[in-house]
Amino acid sequence: MSKDTNKRREALLYHAKPKPGKIEVVPTKKYATQRDLALAYSPGVAEPCLEIEKNREDVYKYTAKGNLVAVISNGTAVLGLGDIGAEASKPVMEGKGLLFKIFAGIDVFDIEVGTKDVDAFIETVKNIAPTFGGINLEDIKAPEAFEIERRLKEELDIPVMHDDQHGTAIISAAALLNALELANKKIEEVRIVISGAGAAAVSCTRLYKAFGASSENIVMLDSKGVIRKDRTSLTPEKEEFATHRKIDTLEEAMKDADVFVGLSIADIVTPAMIKSMANDPIVFAMANPDPEIAYDIAIKTRKDIIMATGRSDHPNQVNNVLGFPFIFRGALDVRSTAINEEMKMAAVKALAQLAKEPVPEEVNIAYGETRFTFGRDYIIPKPFDPRLIETVPPAVAKAAMDSGVAKYPIKDWDAYRDELLERLGEDNKIQRLLMDRARTDPKRIVFAESDHLDVLKAAQIVNEEGIATPVLLGDRETILELKKEIGFDADVEIIDPKSKEEITKVNAYGQIYWQARKRKGITLYEAQKLMRQRNYFASMMVREGDADGMLSGYSRSYPSVVKPVLEVIGVAPGVQKVAACNLMLTSRGPLFLADTSININPTSKELAKIAQMTATTVKMFGLEPVVAMVSYSNFGSSSNERASKVRDAVSYLHRYYPDLVVDGEVQADFALNRKMLQSKFPFSKLAGKKVNTLVFSNIDSANITYKMIKELEKADNIGPIMLGMNKPVHVLQLGASVEEMVHMAAITVIDAQKKKKREEKHPTK
Repeated sequence: MSKDTNKRREALLYHAKPKPGKIEVVPTKKYATQRDLALAYSPGVAEPCLEIEKNREDVYKYTAKGNLVAVISNGTAVLGLGDIGAEASKPVMEGKGLLFKIFAGIDVFDIEVGTKDVDAFIETVKNIAPTFGGINLEDIKAPEAFEIERRLKEELDIPVMHDDQHGTAIISAAALLNALELANKKIEEVRIVISGAGAAAVSCTRLYKAFGASSENIVMLDSKGVIRKDRTSLTPEKEEFATHRKIDTLEEAMKDADVFVGLSIADIVTPAMIKSMANDPIVFAMANPDPEIAYDIAIKTRKDIIMATGRSDHPNQVNNVLGFPFIFRGALDVRSTAINEEMKMAAVKALAQLAKEPVPEEVNIAYGETRFTFGRDYIIPKPFDPRLIETVPPAVAKAAMDSGVAKYPIKDWDAYRDELLERLGEDNKIQRLLMDRARTDPKRIVFAESDHLDVLKAAQIVNEEGIATPVLLGDRETILELKKEIGFDADVEIIDPKSKEEITKVNAYGQIYWQARKRKGITLYEAQKLMRQRNYFASMMVREGDADGMLSGYSRSYPSVVKPVLEVIGVAPGVQKVAACNLMLTSRGPLFLADTSININPTSKELAKIAQMTATTVKMFGLEPVVAMVSYSNFGSSSNERASKVRDAVSYLHRYYPDLVVDGEVQADFALNRKMLQSKFPFSKLAGKKVNTLVFSNIDSANITYKMIKELEKADNIGPIMLGMNKPVHVLQLGASVEEMVHMAAITVIDAQKKKKREEKHPTK
């Protein structure tokens, strides 16, 4: 099976299993009893119907209309696939719905309309519009897209936006404003070349003009060359940007240009063209997946260039997800009747300003940077910047109010921002952040049980995604057979500790292990025999720097894996006992639980150390730890020694780690319910804060809780994450899924990155 075939199969399985599609309708009200159902439907449902009949605006009060957007397409211009039809566009529209939900908490129905007739399409959308609070038009070909959007905006009283046009325009305009500031140039004076004349190119150019760009300084090109006034049969949109200049080619247009904006095809810009541009050229090569000129070539050609692309693997990605979820969020929240120019310009200014603000540590960590700062490689925010939700929607909402299109103006802006931040907890972005951060500096990770199919599948994904360089440990023949079966044809290292080929390494590792443990009852023969066991061998690889990290435990009990790891690698300096935590990606946001796997009944001091190590791990994810030490009692309500142990641990933490936000003992429901905790225990350090870490008094409660959350809520689980080890080693749960192993591989890489930086900073430690 080839790599391409395997990727295709993986993509198809993702969309087909465990149930077809990517979105579903989830009830928001109770429905367990006959009374609930009578309220939800007949006869209770008649009451809101009658209220809405009397006042149409009450539809926002009694239904989901105010948070529901239609993503609508006829499939005539789908991504890079072209006119593939309405049904074939549905996976893309579902994907758009997914992005609306995870970035801004907006619900979506995707609507695929089976007509290319403009009038029929418009009539269909108008007829279904009462269902929705907003309309997002998607993947409709030009020039029809222009007329469809124009007429729907005129004839509907809800926000309508064609994201293919305006999304790229808004994000690129924000980038352009900042790039011009860095280049010390004025938008009114710069010469701009636009390669492409489709919906996005036209919308971009119009928005640049709204910010002051001069028509006389703009040259637009289509597939036939420069769009000139003397060309015949131009569409109205192309006529709008036709130039008087007597030039015909891109090469001529680029000479002395200040800005190039590419929304066309790959590799049409040459290094010579870049060289011919003015000082401090601004190049936005946004063709996807391959830009008009490769990023590496462009930055080698001009040291003074400011470059942006549509790709995530280069600085300054122009990504529509920075715009549409947050623009619609702001529009919906004030019940705007439109998305007008003022609102789009407000979004541009908000994005441009946000790139100049200090970047949260979680963003730096997620993207593997020491510190993002406003400059040539950072002119627009990153898509996973958590500040987007509290920055762009308020700006859009205020512009809607100021321009007179808001029906429901916001009065308390602080409360509104709090509401927006609450929505942030509904999505689970950590997995994406994990993968992106691991990719910034992949490490060599030993998969100690690679002769198991699922382990090998995980190693394959890790390798293909660039998360790590896997080292496959196990029976060589079995691994080779399984690799062939799953189409894993990459040339990766395979090591079989039991084979004759590895005898030299086995003996060398045995000698090192014996030297370390010869006074603990181990003979040289026993040491070398142990090195033929995969977990001892893998641990020694990490200890000796032959690998950066290790994963094991899929097929063996937790204690049987932890023992060799502790004997060979040991604990980090200053650590007496290791521990483990699990990260649960819940509907309320990420939740860390400890100790889930190692310490059965820790003492109060051990409990405090577990809390401190867990808090350090939380910070590794870019989050500020808010730690609840949970028990069956609340703040001294029980004198039992089990509750007292937790209180003593909290006292220790308050004394020696005063900056750590931690408190207890507290019951789990109070810890997770901010209002309840604030009401009953306002004196607590947790009052008014969202707890993201729970530390339990014993392994029973921690282990049972995380497994119940996993099964009952179907929450994704990352862990157990080993705490306090001297080297990056993590032990899987018995029978872990492929996805869980991939996540743990990313954790191991990030752990290795962190430990490497620590060693570089403190080489003697």
